[in-house]
Amino acid sequence: MSPAARPAAPARPAGRAGWIAGIAAVLLLAGGAITYAVADGDPAGPAIPAADSADAGFARDMAVHHQQAVEMSYIVRDRTDDEEVRRLAYDIAQTQANQRGMLLGWLDLWELPKVSADPPMTWMGMGDMASGEDGALMPGMATDSELKRLGTLSGRQAEVFYLQLMIDHHRGGVHMAEGCVEKCEVGVEERLARGMVEAQESEIGLMTDMLKERGAKPRS
Repeated sequence: MSPAARPAAPARPAGRAGWIAGIAAVLLLAGGAITYAVADGDPAGPAIPAADSADAGFARDMAVHHQQAVEMSYIVRDRTDDEEVRRLAYDIAQTQANQRGMLLGWLDLWELPKVSADPPMTWMGMGDMASGEDGALMPGMATDSELKRLGTLSGRQAEVFYLQLMIDHHRGGVHMAEGCVEKCEVGVEERLARGMVEAQESEIGLMTDMLKERGAKPRS
């Protein structure tokens, strides 16, 4: 079943899952204003970045990075009945799908290609070390084998492996977003990247606690 066809998550109670939902809601609400600001012209940066700029590179690479997070989150929602993990996965999927749409929308507004012949993260000076083995395009991204394994697990095993994969994924995303904070020149994109750093670092803490409750810990 495609993400668009999936039923909405049940109402969220107060507590940690609700706290994560609050982060997601703030980012989703900000999305409309950010998209409008870029379309209308942002005085804090260049109107149209160059194709090889950090702004364009971050938009392209983070869109790819986010897509895998969405994929992993929908996989685990079908592999566990634990409501806390399902709500977390739903919130991550919705937030990152929305942000991915903004990033790709900016590339459209700038009339820049969504793919590049350069290796991922070249804009960060990491093009020679970004791609790993077995389909992992950027640091923190899961390999093809790990995605396949996630789809075979269920219950607590699926929860633990998803949380471990997503912590690694978020760490890679934080590193990339920090690169945009340092290098991006379009003000609203830099602010979105800064928000990603704050939100994903908070989620890493939450997921680390969730692993501890399940007798596990992050992989590194």
